[in-house]
This record gives sequence, structure tokens and C-alpha cells, in this order.
Amino acid sequence: MLMLKQGLQQKLLQKLSPQQIMVIKLLELPGLQLEERIKKELEENPVLDQGGKEEYSEEAPTENKDDNLVEDRDKDKEEFSVEDYMNEEDVPSYKLLTNNHSKDDKYEEIPFSGGTSFHEFLISQLGLRILDAEKAALTEYMIGNIDDDGYLRRDIDNIIDDLAFATGIETSYEELIESLRIIQDFDPAGVGARDLQECLLLQIERKARFNPDVKNAKLILKKYFTEFTRKHYDKIQARLNLSEEDLKAAMDEILKLNPKPGSMFNSPMTQESPAIMPDFILEEEDGELKLSLSSKNSPELYINSSYSNMLLQYSSDKGKKNKEHTEAANFVKQKMDSAKWFIDAVKQRQTTMLLTMNSIIHFQHDYFLDGDEKKLKPMILKDIAERTNLDISTISRVSNSKYIQTHFGIFPLKYFFSEAMQTQTGEEVSTREIKTILQECIDAENKTKPLTDDKLAAILKEKGYKIARRTVAKYREQLNIPVARLRKELK
Repeated sequence: MLMLKQGLQQKLLQKLSPQQIMVIKLLELPGLQLEERIKKELEENPVLDQGGKEEYSEEAPTENKDDNLVEDRDKDKEEFSVEDYMNEEDVPSYKLLTNNHSKDDKYEEIPFSGGTSFHEFLISQLGLRILDAEKAALTEYMIGNIDDDGYLRRDIDNIIDDLAFATGIETSYEELIESLRIIQDFDPAGVGARDLQECLLLQIERKARFNPDVKNAKLILKKYFTEFTRKHYDKIQARLNLSEEDLKAAMDEILKLNPKPGSMFNSPMTQESPAIMPDFILEEEDGELKLSLSSKNSPELYINSSYSNMLLQYSSDKGKKNKEHTEAANFVKQKMDSAKWFIDAVKQRQTTMLLTMNSIIHFQHDYFLDGDEKKLKPMILKDIAERTNLDISTISRVSNSKYIQTHFGIFPLKYFFSEAMQTQTGEEVSTREIKTILQECIDAENKTKPLTDDKLAAILKEKGYKIARRTVAKYREQLNIPVARLRKELK
């Protein structure tokens, strides 16, 4: 029989403190997200302030000629006191914690309108059609199944089943196809297509039918779409008996079409801004490099002196020790500690970021002088971790989603890290250097006869970089360069 026993056992465990966790989380944030995090902290903590620096002192306030200046400065701001955050009734203990809200509190997000969506645009066109109620309902349901690119990628039979189970409407394949044809007549041209070929055909059919180039383009899309996608131009030209000029004119008509008609309907509420805000700024003056943090990464935070003075006042009023004063003092003390931890975490983040970036610049000094990619040395996270005496995970957090503005462009920090390869002479070079040469070879190739991966490997070997064909293919894919067949162009 198994006996249960109780006993004590000592274990040595590593546990991160709340302050360390805060530093780690702040270190992962890029500048824009740090700004949002600081705004949130300023809203939640009345003790924390931002702007001109203000020193915090533990000493009791004394009357001097600067008191009037402090009072005038505080009057210029919108004044708050502890009483604004405290009720006259008994305050629950949870409100004195950092995350001072109850799990029972109700939070509601208020929706707001920001323009017409793609599907609303389609439904608005449906309202202009004269349809009976049943046909209008079926067509609207079909619009709901169209994705953001403008395609109907669901099977018609599955939509029939959904209508039967979800709405109780029984319909047929032919009726839904009729609804689909109505949608395909909407703007933008090509909407409601079930594949790329149908999408391009819907668009080309709206063009001038008597234009010979449009006519040839329609024939290519309808009868030789597979050859078109594989860029077998010679076969298309032979089968349609076209001259090179006519084939090129027809291809130009096809290239004007939009393969994703839904993407052209820009919604300001669904599209993210592509703007990049640099976290570091590097300047070059007379051959010397100067690094600094952007303003979003170096905020001026301080503890509002009015609250520190308030806490000292509560401490000095020994004769007025009651429940209200104790709770108020605890509230201010907790908020002051939280503000100090946050300020220290932000400062530690700045120090770690500058230490890491300075080490990267020192390692890649020759590259940062003029931005020549061929001067990039092989560098991995471990190299910078050893130079800074920081953990590899810390270097990874600093490098992730961070950007640096240089005198030759803005780059993500991950751009400067690459593996090493040896040349035929035994010299170690960065894989990025090889990718740069590979890109140059492809840019200079004859587009009517693009270089295959085997030929690219042979060219690199002639230049002293002995790498296999599969490695060339891997680097080409990392550069988002298609295979030779898909790079082929007409004269």
C-alpha cells in the first residue's frame, strides 16, 4: 500500500522580480509602442509625470522663496489630489494595488465608424439593383462570403448547406450562380471571381472589345492561361501566330489588370500605416560616428513633487493618524514606488539599447562609414553578447523590431546579423555579401534568357565563392527572387 508522507525540502530557484519583468517587457518594445506604454502609465499613475525634469527629494519641504514658483507652476496645470482618486467611503484593498481594479469591474469598448468597408461598398451597389426579396437576400449572403481580395474562394455547394442549416433557406446551385453573376457585374472589376483566371477575364471583358490587343489578351487568358503563368511565351506566340510586337502589346494589357481587386478599396480603419520610426539615430561627422536614441526612446520622466510633499506631510502629521490618512498615505506610497520602478526600467532600457547598438557599430565600423554591403562582417547574436556581457536573449530583444536611421538609409537591426562562409582562399565573408553579389548578377542578366541557379552557382564560383546550387536557391528565395523561368521577359 502506497503511504503518503509530508516533509520539508529546500530548493534554490531563480525567480524574476516584478521590476526585472518590467525591464524585459519594455526592452522588447520599439519606440512607438514604448510611447503608448508610457501614455498608459501616465494615465494610470498620477504620481508619474513627463516633461521638464523635476528632482524628487525625500527631505521634508521647507519654506523658501521658491515655494511661490512651485505653487504658480502647479496652478498652471490641472490640479489633482489624492482625494480625486479616493472616495469618502471605505476603500477596498485591491484599489491600493498596481492593477487597481476588480475582476468584477465591467469594461466596454466603444465602437466608432471610420468609413465604408469593402463589403459595405458591394452591398450599396446591390441596393441599386431591382431584385425580389429572395434574390436580394441570396446575393447579400454571397457578398458575405467574398474575402478581402475580392474572391469567392468557398465552394458553392458548401454555401448551399450553410444557407439551409443557418438560415433555413433552401436554394439551388443555379440560383447561387445567378447571384454570383450579379456580384461579378459590380465594381471593382473582377470582384466575385473564383480564381485568378476568372478574375482577369472579368476585367479584360470590360475593355474595348474591338481593340486587337485586348482581343489577343482575352485569348491568352482563356485558352493559354497555364502557358501564360509559366511564361512560355514562345508557345503562345506560335499557337496564336502573333508577332513579337503583338504578343508584347497583349501582355501589356494583361499586366494592367489587378489580380486582387478588393485590395484597391482602401479602408483607413483596416490598413496599417507603413511608416517606420527609427529607434536609433546615427550621424557621421568627419569620419566619426555619433549614436543617439530617438526622442520616443528617451522620454523625460519624473515623480511629481506635489505628491512627494503630500506623502511627507502625511508622515509628519503624527497627531492625525486615522484610517483616512493611513489609506491616503498607502495609496501615494504605492503609486510612488510604482513610478520609481517604471522610471528605473525605462532608464535601464535606454542603457541596454545604447550598449548593444554601440557594440554593433563598433563591430561593423567600416560598413557604417559608407553603407557598402560588401563590408558587412559575419556577425551573430553571440558575438554582441560576448562584447557587452549581456545574455543572448537580451541582445535578441534589443534587435527585434528596432530600426536605426543612418546617413545612407533606415535599416532593421536584424539586417546587420548574418552567418559566415569561407571563400576559396579561406577568408570568412558574410552571407549578406554573397546575397549582394547574387542580386547584382540577377539584375545584370539578360531577361530574355535569365540565369538558372546552376549558372549563378558557376558565376559565384568564378568570383571565389564556392557554394552549391541548393544554397544559391535558398539565398535567391530569401531575396524574394523567383526562379529563372518566372524572371523571363519579352524583348
